Amino acid sequence: MSEYQYPIKDILFSLQSVARIERVTPYLEDPIDNDLLDAILGEAGKLSEQVIAPINASGDKEGSRVENGEVIEAKGFKEAFKAYSEGGWIGLSGDPQYGGQGLPSYIATAVNEGVQAANLAFSLCPLLSLGAIEAISLHASDELKSLYLPKMLAGEWAGTMNLTEPNAGSDLAAIACKATPEGDAFRIKGQKIFITWGDHQMSDNIIHLVLARLPNAPEGVKGISLFIVPKFILNDDGEPAERNDVQVVSVEHKMGIHASPTCVMSFGDNDGALGYLVGQENEGIKAMFTMMNNARQGVGLQGLAISERAYQQALEYAKERKQGMNAARTERAAIIEHPDVLRMLMTMKSQIDAMRSLIYVAAVENDLSHLSTGEQKKQSIARTALYTPIVKGWITEQAQEITSLAVQVHGGMGFIEETGVAQHARDARILPIYEGTNGIQAIDLIGRKLHSDNGSEMTKLLAEIEVELKSIAQTAQNENATKTLVIVEQAKKATEACLASMKSDSVLGTGLAYDYMMLIGYLVGAWLQIRAQHESLQSDTMGVDEKASWSCSVDFYCDHILSRAFGHSHSIMFGKTTVDKLNKNAFNR
Repeated sequence: MSEYQYPIKDILFSLQSVARIERVTPYLEDPIDNDLLDAILGEAGKLSEQVIAPINASGDKEGSRVENGEVIEAKGFKEAFKAYSEGGWIGLSGDPQYGGQGLPSYIATAVNEGVQAANLAFSLCPLLSLGAIEAISLHASDELKSLYLPKMLAGEWAGTMNLTEPNAGSDLAAIACKATPEGDAFRIKGQKIFITWGDHQMSDNIIHLVLARLPNAPEGVKGISLFIVPKFILNDDGEPAERNDVQVVSVEHKMGIHASPTCVMSFGDNDGALGYLVGQENEGIKAMFTMMNNARQGVGLQGLAISERAYQQALEYAKERKQGMNAARTERAAIIEHPDVLRMLMTMKSQIDAMRSLIYVAAVENDLSHLSTGEQKKQSIARTALYTPIVKGWITEQAQEITSLAVQVHGGMGFIEETGVAQHARDARILPIYEGTNGIQAIDLIGRKLHSDNGSEMTKLLAEIEVELKSIAQTAQNENATKTLVIVEQAKKATEACLASMKSDSVLGTGLAYDYMMLIGYLVGAWLQIRAQHESLQSDTMGVDEKASWSCSVDFYCDHILSRAFGHSHSIMFGKTTVDKLNKNAFNR
């Protein structure tokens, strides 16, 4: 089992040369220089490698359990969470008014790549806390912010999202949890399921954000409100005191992320759990999407992180494992010398490079959506919205392939749990499912993002890609750019076809959504890979071997991965009738 190594050089290159973090600098009160960035990420790497990674396999084996109504997490997790919190990592991009450090979120994203790769199950607790922090920051009253944000940003209190119910999964309109007014507060009653880190002993309090309905609320999503429901009610000094009427019913037995307790939560078995309204009545869906969009970008990052962890282990194994003879038939060869193993490793590596570029480009755009002003802010809000379903959907689909290939590189040993590589594949399988399945991400892209503005923002993105690729093709004689321009034309036609299909029938039109999401994902990946290749070749600090490695990755991607876009384009252009004809009767035999 390999030790995780934080890929700081690749991360810095993606941030500086591909994502172009200097775009954010004009909007910062205190600009981030390269030395400070190096120092922060260097310390983040140590935390991930030395504190969080070593309890990944043991946590997977031990899991979590319920004892006397409390969830007990795996050994070592509480100590790791304490180190993470005391290091100030959770408050990196938080509001300084409440104890945060006010750094741009691209730095927090880079830190979290290491935490998530080191231990995906552990990382889910701070991920959900960050989503709750953002929702409270943007939607809660000043009083609630002052009460809850300082402790949450310090990592002393954790946060959760409580959306799903037994009869209301992705269909939030079916939520039945009730909220009854009582003075300045509310009494919450209902059950929530699939609540990640819904209970644990790692923090002094847990701040649940709960979706519920007020009496006489409108039906559907327009009648949902959001409430803070703390595990412990605060006393007059703002400290945890009386236990709230919140109980853990059970923890789920899952395929992966065993050390992350996925809880069934019961609110209000007795008098009702005390809750406090966040934002306006019946506008919880707005605040919920703040949490969801934060989490969706975070899940895309998880896809990159677990892929990197699996790739590192496969690469190390391929270098050490002797099998067969070398080409000269003079001695036994490490399997990394075999062409098919090289193919698998570069299939992994080239996609990881593209995934990382997209993650950090999206992170920079997200920063600009919050920090910039005027037309730039408007543009970045729209671009962030467009990137989000691709980040979550396309990247987590690639994670399935990459973690599976890591098992394949190990051969029979990959199917044995003791090698540890199977854990990455099991852990990764949840990523296309939670925080909105990838089918929902695809529908969001083709519906809420493409159809709603008649393709305006997507057309802008494709135009930007085309301009940059043409420039690189002409000035650098880059054949990869020329190849990718062909896919740009395919994407333009696919966009027109999807828009026409959605206008004709917005329900049947979503049958093209998955292929469209994947097509755009592969194209954006190629665009950013080519930018990375171009920047690496221009670099004065990158060595010859590093430049060659980047070129190998980009060349392979454009020859072997980008070609998949043709298949998705074909399905969009020629497969609509087939999809439209599908119904439940197609399976009656």
